[in-house]
Amino acid sequence: MSLKAVALYTFQSENKEEISIQENEELVIFDENSVDGWLQGENSRGERGLFPASYVEIVRPRSNSNLTDYSLSPAGSPGKEPFFTPSTNTAYYDDDDDDWDDWDDNSTVVEYEDPRRPVGANGHEQQSPYPNPNVQYRSRPHMERQDSISSSRKGSMVGRNLNRFSSFVRSGVEAFVLGDVPMMAKIAESYSIEMGQRGPQWKESPQPFICSIEDPTKQTKFKGIKSYISYRVTPSHTARPVYRRYKHFDWLYNRLLHKFTVISVPHLPEKQATGRFEEDFIEKRKRRLILWMDHMTSHPVLSQYEGFEHFLMCVDDKQWKLGKRRAEKDEMVGAHFMLTLHIPKEHQDLQDVEERIDTFKAFAKKMDDSVMQLTHVASELVRKHLGGFRKEFQRLGNAFQSISQAFMLDPPYSCEALNSAISHTGRTYENIGEMFAEQPKNDLFHMLDKLSLYQGLLSNFPDIIHLQKDRIHSSVMRPAV
Repeated sequence: MSLKAVALYTFQSENKEEISIQENEELVIFDENSVDGWLQGENSRGERGLFPASYVEIVRPRSNSNLTDYSLSPAGSPGKEPFFTPSTNTAYYDDDDDDWDDWDDNSTVVEYEDPRRPVGANGHEQQSPYPNPNVQYRSRPHMERQDSISSSRKGSMVGRNLNRFSSFVRSGVEAFVLGDVPMMAKIAESYSIEMGQRGPQWKESPQPFICSIEDPTKQTKFKGIKSYISYRVTPSHTARPVYRRYKHFDWLYNRLLHKFTVISVPHLPEKQATGRFEEDFIEKRKRRLILWMDHMTSHPVLSQYEGFEHFLMCVDDKQWKLGKRRAEKDEMVGAHFMLTLHIPKEHQDLQDVEERIDTFKAFAKKMDDSVMQLTHVASELVRKHLGGFRKEFQRLGNAFQSISQAFMLDPPYSCEALNSAISHTGRTYENIGEMFAEQPKNDLFHMLDKLSLYQGLLSNFPDIIHLQKDRIHSSVMRPAV
């Protein structure tokens, strides 16, 4: 059954299966059950295709006695929480059309927690003595653990979210706020938040480093049947290079998404089914991998992740497999990741925090629209440089060459110096056309690379903002102890 919906944000399609939607645009949803965070529907222009579930709200009929009105609820959910989509890149496939070869033959699909499984360890409830003096936690009665409407009718007590796939639930924040996460005997990792001049911020990494990505080289296996591109990756703090394929970057990206659900992890450069070994594509991917890696190494939390260190340092095949599986079995994810955080003791006013979130939401939306607009304008200019401008100057050059050839057909009156000058003018215009074609490599390509990174960062903020809003809402509803 089709449903009506309203777009919360503007989304620009990038693939033929997708459709663009505008903020406040009325949509038709064919099926509210999303697939990998995407819904299928139709926009107001009659275009049919896919768009992100977290970008829309479904308009649901609601009856109250004899009065019927309409309320908005996020797409893909029967309740009030937005649908969670980690990334459009989460669907795991490989453009190298290859398994993990001698590195590993196991699947590397991100495994998210089963929403039907109780959040507490072994299903037991336990009060969590978290070290934050400003927030109180409590165990919940047994009846409150049921996912039923009755749980939302217990006065000021916090009921469990009915949408088991919302970002609030999937990230583990709900379980953490409700006190359903027992303390673990040993927590080997920790991430600190400190108060800066502009508010809370991640504590800087004690050992900052950078990482270079160089020398993309085509490699083969199975006697040339399989081909792939290998990159030399060299972290500055070891100065020892390792060689990684795009698939290894993709594995790292998925591990970062799975562990750090409250941090915006920009997507990797796009995958491509054809032309993977063309020189222009290899160079473009290398530039964008460098920008992505620069962001990872400069982030005070992501750069400390054990799986990231394993990616940068491991050179032994056997050790790689062991470290890879250890990272995939990491227990400090979801709700348990919250236990690794050391927060400042300063009290945070919830109203002030909510105002900051609203301000940032407005900024993120405007920034996203502006980046999209600039990307569109720059891409169109690149197209003109490579096509229109180049061809026009070549046509002008050919016209001058034709004039020169015409003068040469009348030897008694032709002037060799004049013919040479006209011919030189024609070649000059042709060279100008080639310069137009080469110019994007010096500026526009680099700008588009940076804009692509910004788009990857901004695309995660709608879910993160919804997550923070839900966390504040739960904190307000929690009764004082």
